[in-house]
Amino acid sequence: MALDRIRVGMIGCGGNARGHMGRLLNIDGVQIVGLCDTAQASLAATAEAHPSLAKLPQFSDYKQMLAEVQMDAVEISTPHTSHYEQIMASLDKGLHVLCEKPMVCEVQHAKEVIAKVNQTGLTMGVSYQRHYMAPCRYCREKISGGQYGKCHFISCLQSQNWYRGQVGRGTWRSKMALSGGGQLNDSGSHLLDIILWMTDLQPAEVFAFIDNLGAEIDILTAMAVKFDGGAQANLAVVGHAVNFFEEITMWCEDATLAIRGNDVWLWEGGEQKQVITGEDLGRTWTPDENFIAAIRGEEEIQAPPECGLRVIQLTEAAWRSGDSGQKAVVVR
Repeated sequence: MALDRIRVGMIGCGGNARGHMGRLLNIDGVQIVGLCDTAQASLAATAEAHPSLAKLPQFSDYKQMLAEVQMDAVEISTPHTSHYEQIMASLDKGLHVLCEKPMVCEVQHAKEVIAKVNQTGLTMGVSYQRHYMAPCRYCREKISGGQYGKCHFISCLQSQNWYRGQVGRGTWRSKMALSGGGQLNDSGSHLLDIILWMTDLQPAEVFAFIDNLGAEIDILTAMAVKFDGGAQANLAVVGHAVNFFEEITMWCEDATLAIRGNDVWLWEGGEQKQVITGEDLGRTWTPDENFIAAIRGEEEIQAPPECGLRVIQLTEAAWRSGDSGQKAVVVR
């Protein structure tokens, strides 16, 4: 493969995928060479949003695109329960893969993906964009550096107008067969991922209250987590709200770190709050930029498939606890 030209096929062409396309089109040497979606309307919307792609080969079956189009990589933005088969088929074809979250919907599938990536040596990333956001990277670097001691408690929440937008409109995200779960498996996946990535804590036990509000899938989740070593966390995923809102606070032995929008609030050993913002937090970029740079050997992938495994391990434990009304062990 000539690293100065990377040919990418798109498996899924919905609104999220069209965002990925726009970012790819702005990277030198990247060429989108094929479009696949089961909905003709999504293919038509792609041509309207990105006229330069209007004459590309279009497919309703991703297997046909894999067989007929010469590609170096694929980006997958499809219903969640499709990810596993699409990832594995793409890796089998020798293609690098960037997949939307959640990577897969079962722990065993995540382990099989990791084994296949290790076997093939291909680049595989999960599109957890918070890994590329400066506030999150700043907190990860401070915690991993050890200057504030161990992180011993986390509180985080996310709210979104998810119930009305998904269940109310009967979208694929509201159907268990396609989504694999509700808000905890969708937007909430980002929240679980980023606290695990920033702190590098390993969940051991979970107790969760979950309410589906009459839907097939989870809408409201209140979760308590105990980690190896004794650290604890409270997580709230609120899928029936009028607004999007997210906040994360991490208490370490010698400091408190709080992400508030694009800023980090920092207390170092006392009551005086520092607000760190802008360039002081470092670089922000995108999963697409990192994916292409990783294929070229210029960067390490920032959200590898191991992140997808850790998220589904915690998610499955929360679902088991919510169903049983009992504490659940996180199966590794």
